[in-house]
Amino acid sequence: MTSRPLHAVLLPPQAAGPRLLEALAAAIDGSGPAILPIDPTLPRARIDELIAAFAPSTLETAEDSQRLSRASRGGLAGPGVPDEVAVVLATSGSTGLPKGVELPGAALVASAAASLARLGAAPGERWLGCLPLHHISGLGVLVRSLLAGSAPVLRDRVDAGVVARDSTDAARCSFVSLVPTQLRRLLDAGAPLDGFRAILLGGAAIPPGMLAEAAVTGARVVTTYGMTETCGGCVYDGIPLDGVRVASGADGRIRVSGPVLFSGYRLAPELTRAALEDGWFVTSDLGEVTQAGGLVVRGRADDVIISGGEKIVAGEVEQVLRGCPRVREAVVVGAPDPDWGERVTVMIVAADDAGPPSLDDLRAYVRDRLPRYAAPQAMVVVGELPMLASGKPDRQLIRAQVARRAG
Repeated sequence: MTSRPLHAVLLPPQAAGPRLLEALAAAIDGSGPAILPIDPTLPRARIDELIAAFAPSTLETAEDSQRLSRASRGGLAGPGVPDEVAVVLATSGSTGLPKGVELPGAALVASAAASLARLGAAPGERWLGCLPLHHISGLGVLVRSLLAGSAPVLRDRVDAGVVARDSTDAARCSFVSLVPTQLRRLLDAGAPLDGFRAILLGGAAIPPGMLAEAAVTGARVVTTYGMTETCGGCVYDGIPLDGVRVASGADGRIRVSGPVLFSGYRLAPELTRAALEDGWFVTSDLGEVTQAGGLVVRGRADDVIISGGEKIVAGEVEQVLRGCPRVREAVVVGAPDPDWGERVTVMIVAADDAGPPSLDDLRAYVRDRLPRYAAPQAMVVVGELPMLASGKPDRQLIRAQVARRAG
């Protein structure tokens, strides 16, 4: 098997966009090396860990492109990637060192083409990019722009002013990809969301009522499900993109197949073998496929809480709590308990800071909608949830805070 070098790009946000767009185009058409975008906001020690784990051939910094030497990296500069791989992305996992997901150029193109087709996008229509480019959500905007033959508008952040300008000016953006936290803030700020032809929304659970609230503003929101290993969203509004198949195994885990799949994890063949079974990617999510072929996601398999012998899917409890009028945001985790094994614990942001709900209020709300054992046994109220750069709750930090603060 032939291989190609892996080029790491570590640039500040204002320089990363144009450079990554250029490098990505060369990586996909085969005229340049595969690329490894690295988050420039990480602590230096974490960056060194990633470089050591993924062993790129070269590293591009703001100063210049420099070849990794044995002296500077202790001999850890590793082998190339398989020739079909165009991009390696570090997963945004909240625990442990991220895995390096190898994405073939053909898979990135298949994903972008299927996305543009489902959205009915015309050639030349522009995308607003306001998600990190070292995540698949942000990088996907670049790939779709390359296929559409358009120049993406890249912003470090998104607010009502950005939306008003980039969705309504003469060279307006037709599409944008957001996470629920961003959409929540835009709705609260009264941003003119009806200027976009479509808003892709994914990356985290969507609170009840948010889609209806967005629809009132005239926004067309398309919900997405996917992950780095599927080149981002591969299921739109519950329906797989063209060429994508989904299934639910005997273990309840969602499985995905099709042309959008990754080819393996960087320098981790044992992890690759565990994740890929006969052409299917075995996800960490629990879900069901309806008779009509739609996908219903229940939550993450690794977020199942076992309390008193009962299995509780944290994501289902979260979804119920987010529908409570007195709760703005909620994350449910399992906290160690000497008697029950784990206790269902919720961290919430109250809808009204002056009058947060009590634990008894939340228990009653959940018991009316789920089995009694799913009701939270402890609660922590915060002003803001700890978040990862990807827009997902930082569950590792939340568990640590819950362990310290929950009674």
